[in-house]
Amino acid sequence: MTAPSYPSEETLQDDEYATAYVAGYTEGLREALREVLQNASRGHTAAEIRILAESRLARVREDAEVKRRSLLAPPRRAAWGPLLRSRAPAPPVAQLFAQEWVPGTAFLFREPQPQKALQLLERGAAVCERLLWVSRRQPPTFPATLTIDWIRPTPSRTGSEPGAGTLDPGAIAGRVADAGDGPVVVYVDALEFLATEYSWETTLRFVNWLAGWPAGRAGTVVVSVDPRTLDERNQHRLESAFSRVA
Repeated sequence: MTAPSYPSEETLQDDEYATAYVAGYTEGLREALREVLQNASRGHTAAEIRILAESRLARVREDAEVKRRSLLAPPRRAAWGPLLRSRAPAPPVAQLFAQEWVPGTAFLFREPQPQKALQLLERGAAVCERLLWVSRRQPPTFPATLTIDWIRPTPSRTGSEPGAGTLDPGAIAGRVADAGDGPVVVYVDALEFLATEYSWETTLRFVNWLAGWPAGRAGTVVVSVDPRTLDERNQHRLESAFSRVA
């Protein structure tokens, strides 16, 4: 009589691993396809869907790490006490950005006029080779070793302006994408103008892509925006796109 055979412990572990992997892979595909269908149903153009997809691709590792941590250690429920207390004052910029210039990072400064953003930009100019200056304002003087490309956004009704580059949110994204993976800094203080000319929805889609662009690169993004021009909903949506907010 032949003795019955049983699967080895190693086989069971391999099968368990494969089953878990396929389950995760399946859920990932479903989530990706659902997002594409949602964007298409909202009337986004192919170019806009591409920008959204590139933004998500740039954040895949970060999203996966957040998911991993949530599975290993689910967040505890907050006690009522801390929720009812007033918030602690925000740390100064010098403390918030202790490492100051961090390649591969997207910074957002909420300020009525670009000041702290320019201070950080001046420190970063010493270690960068190229600056993409996305602004209606003329760029200030920087070290001669820094190549400056002035990308001046233009009104939607008039097209490009002489000597200014061209420039709706999609065209600006194209210029940034062509900048390569070197030590490039992208500075933007024209979000209010873009939102007025092209709507906040279009501008936020551009910002989501832009904030994800430095991931894995030597480039950096610095954005300055006047919080008085944002309603609460758009302010939260804008802040959530950036890794550093001050």
